[in-house]
Amino acid sequence: MIHERYFGRGFLVVSASLVVWGALGAKLFSLHLGDNEDLRERARRMHQVQREVKAPRGRITDRTGTILAMDLVTQDVIADPMVIQDRGQVPFVSFHAARLLDLDRAALDSRLSRPGRRFEYVSRHVPRDRAEMVRDLDLVGLRFEPQLTRHYPLGHLASHVVGFTNLEGVGSLGVEQALDPRLRPVSGLVHLIRDGRGREVPGQRLVNLPERSGASVELTLDATIQHMVEQALDRGMEDFNARGAWAVVLSVRTGEVLAMASRPGFDLNRFRASSPEERMNRVIGYTYEPGSTFKAATLALALDHGVVRPDDVFFCEHGRWFYGGRSLRDYSPHGDLTVADIIQKSSNIGTAKVLLRLGPERLYQGLLGFGVARPTGIRLPAEESGVLAPPAGWSGISLTRIAIGHETTVTALQIATMMNAIANDGLVVRPQILRRVVDDAGRELERFEPELAGRAIRPDTAALMRHLLARVTEPGGTATRARVPGYRVAGKTGTAQKVIDGRYSDRLNIASFVGFLPVDRPEVTIAVVLDEPGPVHRTGGRVAAPLFAQIAEPLMRYLDVVPDPEPATASARAVRPPGAGW
Repeated sequence: MIHERYFGRGFLVVSASLVVWGALGAKLFSLHLGDNEDLRERARRMHQVQREVKAPRGRITDRTGTILAMDLVTQDVIADPMVIQDRGQVPFVSFHAARLLDLDRAALDSRLSRPGRRFEYVSRHVPRDRAEMVRDLDLVGLRFEPQLTRHYPLGHLASHVVGFTNLEGVGSLGVEQALDPRLRPVSGLVHLIRDGRGREVPGQRLVNLPERSGASVELTLDATIQHMVEQALDRGMEDFNARGAWAVVLSVRTGEVLAMASRPGFDLNRFRASSPEERMNRVIGYTYEPGSTFKAATLALALDHGVVRPDDVFFCEHGRWFYGGRSLRDYSPHGDLTVADIIQKSSNIGTAKVLLRLGPERLYQGLLGFGVARPTGIRLPAEESGVLAPPAGWSGISLTRIAIGHETTVTALQIATMMNAIANDGLVVRPQILRRVVDDAGRELERFEPELAGRAIRPDTAALMRHLLARVTEPGGTATRARVPGYRVAGKTGTAQKVIDGRYSDRLNIASFVGFLPVDRPEVTIAVVLDEPGPVHRTGGRVAAPLFAQIAEPLMRYLDVVPDPEPATASARAVRPPGAGW
């Protein structure tokens, strides 16, 4: 009996073993010799991993090295909801993650409770210190992936110049767009083998292409000067209830842009919350009739061609003149005025009569020489060119209207470039916003040198105009509010009615002032423009000239410009400068 019982048990054990080993053998046969291409491909994919290695985008700095744009290392916090659910940790994880990451706890709890989910973003682009606080809690089912995020340390400052990158990392405004190929990095590529536990097998990298950081760009801007300008514009927007305001500061000899600001503005770190109007760089993208600021160029051309002298007298019709069947008015009535006084008083009638002596063709060609109706080439996107029709398209009164800044449109940068030429002995220098491009090791790849665009007027004419324009800011002139203690200021006001539905508005206007200082050795040219200052009609002398002074006064101290030695005798020298010949 015992023998039979042992025999039966042995038979069962042997039979079971044969079945098991037979099944294993059949499986091995199938795996090795069967058609298992899908399994083999899955095994290859599991062990071979291809990974992109990202590099930072190049920095944007001002001329002093202040960082305006840079890449920061952030963390994406990612959850595996299934793991969190299996451990019964959904309430615990959602409570602490929401608390540390400033998230809505109910919404996060709902996302972590979705059945069958293995991947869920908890929060993206989390600052490194905040992510470390979450990591330290060792919450189940959470992992962290490093990401590069574009960051603008100064937020609003120079936002229209710097620009931003979109969610795909492509430059979409300003320098970020203009120099995107330079700033953009090249990602690396790693193709490696992992073992069964997910660890990289040493020495078995199939591909290892190194990443390369983007080049960095140094601008001509100075962040301190930019801040001065933006503060002045903000005050102007508030004090005069303006719809918009913009300004630009140029270095006279080099054409370098030391500041360029536009209002309304926006925060580069929250660009998606901004509107197209807020993102417009009005210094280069908004065209308008310049009004009387244009007289600096038109009267300079008349003097340059010798058709008038500063002491020639013109009758200004006591404020109203009929010519070509149309009426032309002055803001204040005048009788006889010299050309010098026409500039100081900003007489429309006197200017029109002077330019009739010059004629259409010389005026047109001269304005082109100043850079009117063509882009300055500043290397920023969306620059407008303005409009100036050739003489063949002018009406019988066009010359008298273009002479005073009507029937033509410009940008503020073009007006600043025009006035800068007068400050710079008649030479037109192309505005520069870029200084140089360097690689991540600091090696210079490209440098942008000052670029001469031509000569607008003779040096002696420019010297004469500097002194005539200085009288605009002195007693009796239209821009006494532009004066800066210790320095003689030259410039020109502008008050242009806006064109609404094809007609000049009696209520809405653009007020401006463009000038330079010091008169005898100009260092900077500044243009300031306000759109629809209110609540009542405001002139350039009342609203733009004071903003010019608010910028220029601290700027002279910052640049350490030596004050004029004899400011009290400036008026006597301004009327007839030495060697003027009149």
